[in-house]
Amino acid sequence: MKALVWEGVNELAVEQVPDPRILNRQDAVLKVSLSSVCGSDLHQISGYIPFMRAGDVIGHEFMGEIVEVGPDVQRHRVGDRVVVCSVIACGRCWYCEQGLFSLCDNGNTNPAITESLWGYHPAGIFGYSHAMGGFKGSHAEYVRLPFADQIAFPVPDEVDDTTALFASDSAPTGWMGADLGGVRPGDVVAVWGCGGVGQMAARAAMLLGAERVIAIDRFDYRLEMTEREVGCEVLDYEKTDVDAELRDRSGGRGPDVCIEAVGLEAHTPGPQYRFEQVKQQLRLETDRPHAVRQAILSCRKGGSVFVLGVFSALVDKFPLGAVMNKGLTLRAAQQHGERYIPMLLDRMAKGELKTAHLATHPMPLDEGPRGYDLFKNKKDGCVRSVFHPSA
Repeated sequence: MKALVWEGVNELAVEQVPDPRILNRQDAVLKVSLSSVCGSDLHQISGYIPFMRAGDVIGHEFMGEIVEVGPDVQRHRVGDRVVVCSVIACGRCWYCEQGLFSLCDNGNTNPAITESLWGYHPAGIFGYSHAMGGFKGSHAEYVRLPFADQIAFPVPDEVDDTTALFASDSAPTGWMGADLGGVRPGDVVAVWGCGGVGQMAARAAMLLGAERVIAIDRFDYRLEMTEREVGCEVLDYEKTDVDAELRDRSGGRGPDVCIEAVGLEAHTPGPQYRFEQVKQQLRLETDRPHAVRQAILSCRKGGSVFVLGVFSALVDKFPLGAVMNKGLTLRAAQQHGERYIPMLLDRMAKGELKTAHLATHPMPLDEGPRGYDLFKNKKDGCVRSVFHPSA
């Protein structure tokens, strides 16, 4: 079958790879209908996730049709149209029973790497390096689904494929940030990043009752889309003092909840950005945490900061003193998508949550390298490239 594979730093290619097959009794095989790029993919492509191997199939946000099921699969049949959570979880370990699916004990078949890095291992993730299990990704014609009953969800007839696609990762990730960030009716919420996840976090905060939601970015086309499609306020951090503006819009206190949806390659105006880039290239730090720092410093006393962006290891100049002395609640996680996807699909069916606008650049899988070039380098107003393997 065809698949988009990582060949080295900033090198992608569409190649022929072996077809997936049932390996375990709880597996299914999915024919991919749509697969989206994601900002966290860029960290792998750029070489900041060190556990990639040439020939790895990338991609983790996808939906399609089940074409084969293992003998122990009970909830799905051949022909079912499903959206698949990017996080691979067993559904029965202690963490899954608590709804902490991205911390699953059984989803990551290669736990040693992350145990050495972080003390414990998280769940597996499709197409996200050998540290997260080495699973083949979704930018392919077919994908094997481990624990298919737990990670695949039927798409309601009222929900089209493009809308359902973003229930795989962007929508549940954004919703988790607002939910576990503690957004309550009447809150002022700030979201760093107007990509797919940031837009979904802003919309989630609005649906959870926030009085004001302010999304922060620097690209006009992303700010305009967020203002138009999500309906929240926006700020260009290159044109305004973000901290002062957030205080002004929150009665002088600062936002009640700050959600970071940028990750380890955060940009900042001025010479500090180049300095942090050099440190990252020299591995004096692995991640650039500017958006996290700004969220912590801008959040009101006693407020909550939730980190949605992907980080791999070590950061510099982390304002721990502000976290402690301001009495902040600091939380973070890979998405617990299995916890949210059924509810999100229901909201999509009711028209409460719109996502199809994120798919600005649909294209055949054969154009995968071009799709990532558009996405990574912010060309042609690209918010998300979406691949059609059968096109």
